[in-house]
Amino acid sequence: MTDSAALSNKTRRRAIDKVIWIGVAINILQTLSKIIGGVMTQSQALVADGIHSLSDLITDGMVLLASKHAHAEADEDHPYGHGRYETIATVALGMLLIFVAIGIAIDASLRLMSDQVIAIPGPVALAIAAFSILSNEGMFRYAMNVARRIKSTMLEANAWHSRSDALSSIVVLIGLAGTMLGMQALDAIAAITVALMIARMGWKVSHSSVQELVDTALDNETVDAIKQHINAIDDVKHLHMLRTRKMADQALVDVHIQVSSKLSVSEGHRISEAVEQTLRDNFDEINDVTVHIDAENDESIDRSLPMPALRKELLPRLKEQWRHLPVTAHIDNITLHYIENGIELELFLPLSVIDNLADAKKIQNDIRQASLQVHNIQRVDIFFH
Repeated sequence: MTDSAALSNKTRRRAIDKVIWIGVAINILQTLSKIIGGVMTQSQALVADGIHSLSDLITDGMVLLASKHAHAEADEDHPYGHGRYETIATVALGMLLIFVAIGIAIDASLRLMSDQVIAIPGPVALAIAAFSILSNEGMFRYAMNVARRIKSTMLEANAWHSRSDALSSIVVLIGLAGTMLGMQALDAIAAITVALMIARMGWKVSHSSVQELVDTALDNETVDAIKQHINAIDDVKHLHMLRTRKMADQALVDVHIQVSSKLSVSEGHRISEAVEQTLRDNFDEINDVTVHIDAENDESIDRSLPMPALRKELLPRLKEQWRHLPVTAHIDNITLHYIENGIELELFLPLSVIDNLADAKKIQNDIRQASLQVHNIQRVDIFFH
């Protein structure tokens, strides 16, 4: 298994928290430098970008809170863990990106239509905007690298938030430069373009997480690979009703596998363990596998028909049919196989009850004929041992 598969909740949370706290420090520095620098250089765009950085501190808090809850161990109320907290936080961050984009677009549109004369900022404002671009882009690359390593969509969404900050600072830089060169409309046009880019990012991260919340299956390529690995296991005759879903960085699999009806319960269980281990070993994201053992493809079973009787109800009916056959009192084992809404019966008798081959055949025939009178009994095999 790869390193990402072996990451514990504690290690994963530590990685996320480290990224966020670095982001908090950068956002505090940017907020102070932009607001103070904007006031000193009379740059309204720089002050607005400073307020934007201040809002990022709120999203950092959201991520830290979600990380704390999402990485809590599974408990009685949450047997599958708390990964959905991370998914919900990702949706919220995606929506926030969209709202930020809308705000930038509205503000830019108003400035584009306004005749207000904009004050000309100094070179200090340009330096602050340039620092913001470099620091946010660096934060984006660092956070994205960690997000992909630990497979955190929430951290990836927060990384894109840093990229949106870098893009908004580019808009500010272009606007400042354009204003200094007398091209005031360039600021607004660039802002609207960037707003569309930010909105697209927000839609992308929130849409994928919403799909996760409604238990959308893994991609077709991964599902096909899962099928190949299961079918490659000895004694798996067929698989059906394969269901997959995601929960944050984890994937859950539920599958029915068909094995021979003659296998013991313990052997069927061992095959299911092999399926589970194979999927865990070959897919980093899969950490929960539920395997249903079937003696047949239960997708083809007619569910409208009544279910065959269980052993407790069936045995009294058989004994009633066997009442005229004293030899049945020596039956020491009865195995039931439920196949296609019917029952196949295996009966075991000691050799001591027969004297010769002809006697054995007569006993087998008598018991078989009597047993087949019971509803849903489709086949009877009698063995002497």
